[in-house]
Amino acid sequence: MVLSECRILLVDDEKKISEINEKLLRDNGFNEILIASCGVEADEVMEKEKIDLVVLDIMMPDIDGLSLYEAWNRRGINVPVIFLSARDEEASRLKGLGLGADDYVTKPYTPEELFLRIKAVLRRTYNLKENKTVELGRVKVDLSSGIVYRPEGETELTAKEFVLLTKLHDNRGRIVSMNALMDTLWPDGSYGLENSLIVHIRRLREKIEEDPSNPVYLQTVRGLGYRLNIGGEKR
Repeated sequence: MVLSECRILLVDDEKKISEINEKLLRDNGFNEILIASCGVEADEVMEKEKIDLVVLDIMMPDIDGLSLYEAWNRRGINVPVIFLSARDEEASRLKGLGLGADDYVTKPYTPEELFLRIKAVLRRTYNLKENKTVELGRVKVDLSSGIVYRPEGETELTAKEFVLLTKLHDNRGRIVSMNALMDTLWPDGSYGLENSLIVHIRRLREKIEEDPSNPVYLQTVRGLGYRLNIGGEKR
């Protein structure tokens, strides 16, 4: 099993928070996301489904997260848990970790921070590795080898194309400025004009896009930079 195949349960009575966290996880390759809006729903999910990690809000209207986690422990349900709480008292943090929780995040937090915590706990718990295969429609790219698999055959990324795609993939779904991409390709500042970057973008599109003239995955965000959209939705 790889990281992207892990089943994650998000438990929060604030629907908007769960939606934001779910979107970030899906944008970063996680497909098995379940959501519960209260402790009772979370308990039902845990009884029926195999869950690899729970992001558990402490302050909920029915059963608080700490009590729910204690109940799971008593019933022999052992799963890594990251607690979320608007309370920053040391007593709450210590109690959560004392129960055996794997991490504790205090609101407000950035979704990116939570995402990094989730990956760290999953890697530590299951000794997992990230899936290095990127699927772009009928095209697949192995980021561990730089090989592009197309219906008509295989091709390889050049060193610059590999660095460029890796940078975009690390920030998939988000805009990466032209300056940031040029700094990645030419860290010594020797790149010169933006035309050099545009040439590499065009050549990369020829390898990963089915129609390079009408790119679906490697998108231009006019005036800002580029974005790798794994979902392939035109924006």
